[in-house]
Amino acid sequence: MAASGAILVLYLIAHMYGNLKVFSGQAAFDDYAHSLREIGYPILPESGFLWIFRMALLASILIHIYSAAVLTIRARKAREQRYVVKKRVQRTYASYTMRWGGVLIALFVVFHILHLTTNNIAPGGKSDSPYERLYNGFQPEFWYVTLFYVLAVIAVGFHLRHGIWSGMATLGVNKASRQGKINAVAVALAVIVTVGFLLPPLAVTFGLV
Repeated sequence: MAASGAILVLYLIAHMYGNLKVFSGQAAFDDYAHSLREIGYPILPESGFLWIFRMALLASILIHIYSAAVLTIRARKAREQRYVVKKRVQRTYASYTMRWGGVLIALFVVFHILHLTTNNIAPGGKSDSPYERLYNGFQPEFWYVTLFYVLAVIAVGFHLRHGIWSGMATLGVNKASRQGKINAVAVALAVIVTVGFLLPPLAVTFGLV
C-alpha cells in the first residue's frame, strides 16, 4: 500500500504542475497537453507513452484499493470483539476520514476523467481544447461542479497527509526522533498539492483566468 501510494503521490505532484500551466494561457496549456501525447514518439506511437502511463497509474490505484481492503479485513479478523475502552492516541482528523475520503476521491477520479479527459461530461460545452474544457467547466453558473472539485481535493489533501505519515511508518522511516520533521513534510506536501489543485478551478470561477 505504501509503494502504490508513493507512485500516486508523485503523479499528483506532476499533475498539479501541469494544471498550473493554465495561468500561462491557452496556448501554453494546450501545448503542454499535446506534448504529453508525443513523449517517446516515433519509437512509440502517438499517445503510446501516455497509455502506458495510464495503465501503470490504474494498476497502482487498484493495488492501493485492494491493499486497503485486505488490511481492513485483516484488522477486523485480528480483533473479533470491539475494544471496551478506546484510546484515541495520535489519531488525526485525516485518519478518521481515510476510508470515506477514499470513496469520495474514487468517485471524483471517475468524474474528473469523464469531464476533463474524455469530454463525456461537458458543463459549458464540449471542446477539443483542454484549456477550454477546464475554462468552460468551472464557470460561476456551474458552481456545483467547482464545489464538488473543492471537496474532493480537500479529501485528497487529508488522505495525502495521513498517507505520507503512515507510509513512512510502514517503510520503517517514521522513528521517534524524526516524527516532527516527517509530520512537517507530510503537512507541507498536502497543503501544496491541495492549494495547487484548487487554484485553477477557483481562478476560473472567480474570473481570474
